[in-house]
Amino acid sequence: MTHMDKLHETVPARPGLPHASALAKVPRVVVVGAGIAGLAAAAALGERGVAVDVVEANDYVGGRVGGWPDTLDDGSAVAMNRGFHAFFRQYYNLRGLLRRSDPHLSALTAVEDYPLVDGEGRRDTFRGLPRTPPLNALMFALRSPTFRLRDLIRVDGMAAAPLATASVPGTYHELDHRNAAEFLQAINFPDAARHLAFEVFARSFFVKPEKLSAAEMVTMFHIYFLGSDEGLVFDVANANFDDALWNPLRKYLEGIGVRFHTGTSVQSVSLGDEVRVTCGPNEELTADAVVLATDVAGLRHIVAASPELGDDDWRARVADVGNAPPFVVLRLWLDRPVNSDRAAFLGTGGRPPLDNVSVLERYEREAAQWAARTGGSVVELHGYSVTDGDAEVREGLLNRMYELYPETVGATIVDERLLRREDCPTFGPGDFDRRPTVVTPDPRVVLAGDGIRVDLPVALMERAATTGFTAANELLDGFGLAGHELRTVPNRGRSKMLTRLVERQEGRRK
Repeated sequence: MTHMDKLHETVPARPGLPHASALAKVPRVVVVGAGIAGLAAAAALGERGVAVDVVEANDYVGGRVGGWPDTLDDGSAVAMNRGFHAFFRQYYNLRGLLRRSDPHLSALTAVEDYPLVDGEGRRDTFRGLPRTPPLNALMFALRSPTFRLRDLIRVDGMAAAPLATASVPGTYHELDHRNAAEFLQAINFPDAARHLAFEVFARSFFVKPEKLSAAEMVTMFHIYFLGSDEGLVFDVANANFDDALWNPLRKYLEGIGVRFHTGTSVQSVSLGDEVRVTCGPNEELTADAVVLATDVAGLRHIVAASPELGDDDWRARVADVGNAPPFVVLRLWLDRPVNSDRAAFLGTGGRPPLDNVSVLERYEREAAQWAARTGGSVVELHGYSVTDGDAEVREGLLNRMYELYPETVGATIVDERLLRREDCPTFGPGDFDRRPTVVTPDPRVVLAGDGIRVDLPVALMERAATTGFTAANELLDGFGLAGHELRTVPNRGRSKMLTRLVERQEGRRK
């Protein structure tokens, strides 16, 4: 876990005083939201001696990657969360945040493979791929049942050039007006491989390729495949997220003076001589600045209720940030085990409404303890971009599980939890230019979250962490305090071979 791409890039920290104790007055900041972005902002500010209050609507921290205890009908104490999250090795800033309370990242365990199966039963795997681009992509293509050598030859090299030359924000300026499905069709990407391999990236955003920006997909491909030698191996939390990740980080933050207000919703923010954050009829926090690190619905709500924030154009941009379609997570406690050779994770294509299967006892401590005690299994079924009601989705997910894992057909469902959520940001064609950035019209107000624009090659949880640190750095600079260094994968196409191939094709066409 100590490897870092030798070509990684560093965003240097801005200079300043090392600690707020050197200032005439210690600044105070309210961070709204205790998800990854809010916790990153709180850590960056608190470590420089800024007084920080974190306000979180839930009674737990971690946001959409949070976890909480639950009790089954039979009285069993179990853990619950919103499902699988992959902590990729190129998530440098998120992993740096986690190291505050877990220096060796002992709460993460490696998953060496993520098999994919399509509707016809063809399987792809990432196991054993070389990490170095473009050898990883070439080896994947050569051994894939859905992407044959003849398909590789038919790919339009010129149209596919952005895959080899990706950069941020350049890729967005070039491709954001197109959707991912159009782009894949334009480069002659084979249908079978598109439905399986490439849709993994689209599903990460809970949308179909027709609704995903081509620029977002190309940037994802760069981050995870062609732009980084970290590979597609990832880590997962080896216990429920609250115990493994966020409670230890919260304890660390409280140790440096950060105060948490959980179970508290922010209603509005007003600006005057001080920033006033209203949490209820009789609860208000005053500060020198505020970090709005909520999900997009929370951001829209706060801004709509806070007429002093921003100008008309900025407020319209915030109002326009959309949510991805709903997704469903169905967690099942079964009275018998799935076969021992079942992978911890299985991605699916062409098997709606199912997109992913997780076997939790393969990696999560609480699920493993329940399975060992009962002889059963804890299986989680994910459906993204769902349109049917809960009952229909549940039936469809179960039927797909029986189809893929026939040993579960006769299993009794001891208990289950079905979660439906619609709180992830959308990254549709044309969204990039109008997407709100970390900086707002008032320097005392900054934004953070995975739906906030930052012109670096980051996505998903890493975008949340990066915007949190970036938001804190903006405020620290205004206070005269030193910022924090950030790291990313290379912000350019790294393969000289692919670049030469693109240049050669350009020369032939001229």
